[in-house]
Amino acid sequence: MSTIVYVNTQKGNIIKASLEAVSYAAQMGGEVIAVQFGDADSADLGKYGADQVAKVAVEDFNPDQIARTLIAVGESNSADTFVMAHDFSGKAIAPVLSALAEAGLVSGAVALPAEDGSIKKAVFSGKAFAHMKVNTDKKVISVTPNSIEKKEAGKTAKESTVEAANSNVKLTVKEQKLESTDLPLTEAELVVSAGRGLKGPENWNMIEELAKEMGAATACSRPVSDMDWRPHHEHVGQTGVAIRPNLYIAVGISGAIQHLAGVNQSKVIVVINNDPEAPFFKSADYGIVGDAFEVVPKLLEKAKSMNLEG
Repeated sequence: MSTIVYVNTQKGNIIKASLEAVSYAAQMGGEVIAVQFGDADSADLGKYGADQVAKVAVEDFNPDQIARTLIAVGESNSADTFVMAHDFSGKAIAPVLSALAEAGLVSGAVALPAEDGSIKKAVFSGKAFAHMKVNTDKKVISVTPNSIEKKEAGKTAKESTVEAANSNVKLTVKEQKLESTDLPLTEAELVVSAGRGLKGPENWNMIEELAKEMGAATACSRPVSDMDWRPHHEHVGQTGVAIRPNLYIAVGISGAIQHLAGVNQSKVIVVINNDPEAPFFKSADYGIVGDAFEVVPKLLEKAKSMNLEG
């Protein structure tokens, strides 16, 4: 059995979620062929389980072209499984790939396939889990970022280059805006987030300072991004970015169901709010009832004394 893994690169680096997808495929067993779109050092692909790396040069992000390229590489390697991260790019590519390859799709997997072949995924905005089975000869699996631990395989992958497939879809990219941060939300294992409880954008420096000291990414609630206090790419929730960090600290966020839908898969949730009746406390692992302007500086002082980032 061979597995094709879609590998995404940003700013000349392979993203963490793609390395997790490679490790996921390697742990399933069989040969793993990583198809890397974009120029980056591919040594880590072998490190986490890829047997081969096929590099593809493309100018723009075209899901149809990427899907057709993955299928072509899959056919030349007799592959029956396609794996990718369940992130922005994966969510665009997986359905197209599934349709073109006539392959069953399991999106947002959070565990390796069970002995009976079923694959666990979150449903109903993370309120429950479903175990999906694919009955087609080929299958597509997108893996939720930060749900599968990367395991080193210690391989050295054989590298090659392949031509991008022709696309039937005409796509023109007019503008591309990359996040200015070096730590995208979907890559972060630690996230410090805040809401309207901070009272204004001028108070965000303490959130940024705490996040920097912890080596964390910053996030915000939808009202905050709607009011342009923070950039929209920091908005987490049902209508924003869905994340699954190891630690999510929510400061001054009430915890509406729409926000919870984007963060409730976090491994540990810490809520800081001066309202003891805030809904978020019901979903928190740890809660602090207090004024953010008193609590956060104390957390920052403690973080500095512990030197968390180092």
